[in-house]
Amino acid sequence: MASSNGDALPAPADPSAATAASADGTPGAGPPPSAAPADPSVVVTPWEVSGIVDYSKLIQQFGSTELTPALVARLERVTGRPAHHFLRRGIYFSHRDLDKMLDLYEAGQKFYLYTGRGPSSVSLHLGHLTPFMFTKYLQDAFDAVVVIQLTNDEKFLFSKETKRPLEEFTRLGRENAKDIIACGFNPEKTFIFMDTDYIGSLYPNVLRIQRAVTYNQVKGIFGFTDSDNIGKHGFPAVQAAPCLSSSFPVLFGGRPDVPCVVPCAIDQDPYFRMTRDVTPKLGARKPALLHSKFFPALQGDNTKMSASDPSSAIYLDDTAKMVKKKVNKHAFSGGGATVEAHREHGGNVEVDIPYRYLTFFLDDDVELDRIRAEYAAGRMLTGEIKAALIGVLTPLVEGHQARRAAVTEEVIDRFMAVRPMEL
Repeated sequence: MASSNGDALPAPADPSAATAASADGTPGAGPPPSAAPADPSVVVTPWEVSGIVDYSKLIQQFGSTELTPALVARLERVTGRPAHHFLRRGIYFSHRDLDKMLDLYEAGQKFYLYTGRGPSSVSLHLGHLTPFMFTKYLQDAFDAVVVIQLTNDEKFLFSKETKRPLEEFTRLGRENAKDIIACGFNPEKTFIFMDTDYIGSLYPNVLRIQRAVTYNQVKGIFGFTDSDNIGKHGFPAVQAAPCLSSSFPVLFGGRPDVPCVVPCAIDQDPYFRMTRDVTPKLGARKPALLHSKFFPALQGDNTKMSASDPSSAIYLDDTAKMVKKKVNKHAFSGGGATVEAHREHGGNVEVDIPYRYLTFFLDDDVELDRIRAEYAAGRMLTGEIKAALIGVLTPLVEGHQARRAAVTEEVIDRFMAVRPMEL
């Protein structure tokens, strides 16, 4: 499962085609009639995100539903615990059928969570970390089983480096599994699988999905061209299959009816719009989705995080010294050009990367509000807000490294073992 929070894959020839699907109707039929015209300077596909994204317009274009404060409050009531700050702050901002999943949960029916990672680097960066942080919260809040897909096959098929062997992406998948496990997932309720290892169990549903989606539909959704290798055309069914509980016959005891909730960045939505169109044809339940906003590169919204440019992101294996250097040297500032100008006009928190990162990683709402007010008024300087971010990120990264160091190969094998799980 790739994400804009990861390393960008090659963009389709017509990026706008990747969003061409009805809300839950025929893939490739175009966005809902009410959708706002797409801004040509903004691209949002499973492979590329660029431009300044208007999330309200994106909801209209994709035909999803706003995640309202009322729904967040209901989630708190249902779970009996405070909402994650990603929810409180609108970082998760859109959904499909979350309300229906809460109905089921209140009626005593459990669901499972599905997320994933496309392994392309040894270490995750902060953007990769955020969906796993949130999925861990959901696991705890709902006492839910989590399945995590490592798409070594996808990275092999889509990589521009055509000489990189499949075995390299498999190795990276196990390395990434260490970072994922270090997030604290419950080993009794978490199944991590490598596509090439688990494909035998996925394959029946992969075939059913592939037969239900036409070549023209998949081209319309994802913008594939006749020059793309045939593996790319078939891969969306592999990412769709884990939404069906029958893909996990041992985990769920053969039950085909366990509901699925997918937390993901909204660039992954085309995969699941396709899935939601297909599942009724297969007699299966549509997956529900929770969509997050994008995590920005250090240099700002119009730049990309990339493994080929280590300065574009903070990685979980960075030292404290590297974290400090990257924030001070590369984090885009919304502050004034001079101290005097900043004192007079204040900082722009909408574009300031240190503040934006604090909204992701500083849990204290009161302190975040204080920083926002002080910086926007010009009373807090750029160096001070960067120091505040460094003070948050350094223990986060160091704590993660300590937990990761405790993840042995045997621990990975335990998480990857196919075994029954209690919902």
